[in-house]
Amino acid sequence: MNIQLVESLANAIKALSTEERELLNQKLTYQSHWQNLRPKILANAQAIQQRHNGQHFDPDIDQIIYQVREERDQQLLPDFFSSKEHL
Repeated sequence: MNIQLVESLANAIKALSTEERELLNQKLTYQSHWQNLRPKILANAQAIQQRHNGQHFDPDIDQIIYQVREERDQQLLPDFFSSKEHL
């Protein structure tokens, strides 16, 4: 065990502001939240698969990309043309 490292870390933590300690605590507990969520995610996936009678979801990736691009174009093009009118 590296006692010097532990003592240095303890001193550094004590020197943190309240806001910095809260951020550190969030960073340290994030991993445990993920570990708690994993069983829920797996249970949801299993429930979805049962609702679809075990059929695998096999989307057409090309179609999804095309659709997302179309949606993005619909969002961006009006702004593009309105900004050209102001030039």
